[in-house]
Amino acid sequence: MLAGAAVAGQSPAAPKEFKPTFESLKQYSVPEWFRDAKFGIWAHWGPQSVPEDGDWYARNMYIEGSVQYEYHCRTYGHPSKVGYKDIVQRWKAEDFDAPGLVALYKKVGAKYFVAQAVHHDNFDNWNSKYHRWNAVKIGPHKDIVGLWRDAARSNGLRFGVTEHLERSWSWFNVNKNADKIGPYKGVPYDGNDPKYADFYFPPHEDTSSSYPENPPESWTHEWLNRITDLVDNYQPDLLYTDGGIPFGEIGRRLVAHYYNQSMKWNNGKLEAVYTIKHVKNANHGDYEEGCCLLDLERGIIEGVRADPWQTDTCIGDWFYKREKVYKTPTTIVHMLADIVSRNGNLLLNFPLRPNGVLDFQERWILEELAKWMAMNGEAIYSTRPWKIFGEGPTQSSGGMFSERNFKNYTAEDIRFTTKGETLYAIALGWPGRELAIKSLGESSGNGPAKIGRVEMLGVAEPLKWSRSGAALVVQMPANQPGDYAYALRITS
Repeated sequence: MLAGAAVAGQSPAAPKEFKPTFESLKQYSVPEWFRDAKFGIWAHWGPQSVPEDGDWYARNMYIEGSVQYEYHCRTYGHPSKVGYKDIVQRWKAEDFDAPGLVALYKKVGAKYFVAQAVHHDNFDNWNSKYHRWNAVKIGPHKDIVGLWRDAARSNGLRFGVTEHLERSWSWFNVNKNADKIGPYKGVPYDGNDPKYADFYFPPHEDTSSSYPENPPESWTHEWLNRITDLVDNYQPDLLYTDGGIPFGEIGRRLVAHYYNQSMKWNNGKLEAVYTIKHVKNANHGDYEEGCCLLDLERGIIEGVRADPWQTDTCIGDWFYKREKVYKTPTTIVHMLADIVSRNGNLLLNFPLRPNGVLDFQERWILEELAKWMAMNGEAIYSTRPWKIFGEGPTQSSGGMFSERNFKNYTAEDIRFTTKGETLYAIALGWPGRELAIKSLGESSGNGPAKIGRVEMLGVAEPLKWSRSGAALVVQMPANQPGDYAYALRITS
């Protein structure tokens, strides 16, 4: 056997019915479709895109002195007069073309598409049964989640949704503030108006930017009702919660319901993926290994993880931001290869403008990714990790938000994946005349006993190579195929 994955990561078979206990939820197993997919595209899009001023606008516009507060006052007026309730009315999504966008994402190589259903701003992007502040009744007057779902299904992609609602009770409650200085000193922001309490929340003291400290039972049940409504009506293949499982037994009840519904939708087969984050040293809900899929926001795993996992990240800011510097295609391709080699998936956000379109630079990045995926996708999709994730001088630290420590990879940095008897070695740069792979040397302790053929994806003829105790040395083709990273297919 030439390749052979180093990890299996298989969990026990799913029970006939999940219960809202961790003991029951730990019988979960990540479905094969997700293990094979490797790459998804996310639209982190909602009314906070209206100002085109980046993430957390609905909170920061109520924080005196913040950049977004200053922008809001200059552009729309003081938050005592013009608040977030008015911003959501400005979100029209007038040029939104879900079928066209998802068809583009499929061409790029995404195997699943994920839509933001509700952010911390307490605005539902679907035809919400329990909340009148939603995209069907206000703003676009469109079922945004429903349009995304239909487009994903018609293009043969798995469909997911993200919910960030559990934090809204505290995160959004800064709307009760008032300026401490200046001409509006002491004038209450519009969140104090009882007419809008169903959007801005009744008066309370918690303004934490994270998980609410002591939310009332009414809020935990509202969260449960709204997210259950989302699950039941849109039947997502993937559900993402921005944190751990919220609200104890209430949250576990939602997870069990989602898994049980998935089996009903799929003739007894569990196809659901529920992602949660392990946020250490912070109050962000419960994390229990094995009950769900681990998601690392803007981060990676150190080494190879036995169970599948996911990175969620963005090419720029989470919500659209004017003149934001985006990740380059080189960075994205290198991240993808690195994440997949560690048994992970990459969920990549392309933020839409408020009218529902991508900007020119985003489209160029997507076109470049499409070209690379068309040539090299064989080394990505339906692969499994090898004994080690890779080799090379450039090392990245693991954990949440670790991508901020991202370093530029070189041709000496190589990532490995496997598919059956085939081993893939992906060089994260053009090596020049030859590539030496130390992990495949005869004395490495990792390499296969026999190598019969070495090919480069995108090159018709097999490559010349030699092997010693120190390394497998492969002669590169005369012409460089493509850009960004170069995948070798190694067989016996």
